Amino acid sequence: MTPSRPPFDRHVPVLLAEAIAALGPRAEGRYLDATFGAGGYSRALLATPGAQVLALDRDPAGVRGGARLVEEARGRLRLVEARFSELEKIAARENFLPLQGVVFDVGVSSMQLDEPDRGFSFRDDGPLDMRMGGVGPTAAEIVNTASVERLADIFHYFGEERAARRIARAIVHDRESQPFTTTGQLARLIARIAPHRQSDIHPATKSFQALRIAVNDELAELVDGLCAAERALAPEGRLAVVTFHSLEDRLVKLFLAARSGRGETQSRRLPGEPAPQPPTFRLEGPQPRSPLADEIAANPRARSAKLRVAARTAEPAREFDEALARRARLPAPASGRS
Repeated sequence: MTPSRPPFDRHVPVLLAEAIAALGPRAEGRYLDATFGAGGYSRALLATPGAQVLALDRDPAGVRGGARLVEEARGRLRLVEARFSELEKIAARENFLPLQGVVFDVGVSSMQLDEPDRGFSFRDDGPLDMRMGGVGPTAAEIVNTASVERLADIFHYFGEERAARRIARAIVHDRESQPFTTTGQLARLIARIAPHRQSDIHPATKSFQALRIAVNDELAELVDGLCAAERALAPEGRLAVVTFHSLEDRLVKLFLAARSGRGETQSRRLPGEPAPQPPTFRLEGPQPRSPLADEIAANPRARSAKLRVAARTAEPAREFDEALARRARLPAPASGRS
């Protein structure tokens, strides 16, 4: 297999300037980078003299790669291996509450996509893994054991793949004679089964996205992380979330709409109808914000990015949003399904 290139010089943070401007870092403020990656957002926050940064990354490679920046920060950066759903717990443990800002850069990183051994991409053949943290079931285990119904749900709900059931049936048929072990093997099957035009993206793109989300429980993690940020932010603390596909952006949009009261009627209510809860976030400026043409030209991966920002009010954090969490999960298997 081709030797891996050093990853931490080739990741380009998207909407970096806009996200940092929205956070408005100030001296002695406490800021949490929930998705350290190659450290782009943390480094930008540290550019404000005196700002303190706590960064999380569920990928051990990200934590190892950030050791140099931790050293350069001279005590102003702490880097912890953790999921961003744990941000409140980690910040409390580090005596780092309340926070003046939280930034999320959601999804897979360029470094992970560019490393064939991680199994996130079909551009180069590699093991069918896709785990961000190196623990739990791999994509291969899901592909080789899940039922037709479950695989179809994964591809449909997490990949918005129109040929979800056809792909699922083909996988279950083919794995009987040869289990799936590599990204190339799965991508070739999908290319054979799923309809596509020459000008389209690769036919396996949506299915690979869906498997990655399922392996890492990414959408549920996002809902947990947003609720944790609400609890951890100080009044007037800023939240900035960068997403790269519609499933993530929809969850962030719904969360902030509910928490800010956007869409709530101001008219008189029916007898017995409960009053709306006071807003815990305040939306500022147009939502979402998208990259400018020059950023997209310099970094094509930026083309689908969206940034949503909000400021925390002084109202107490609400209870966990179970309705939103249901949107982040697959439907429960019907009787007789698995």
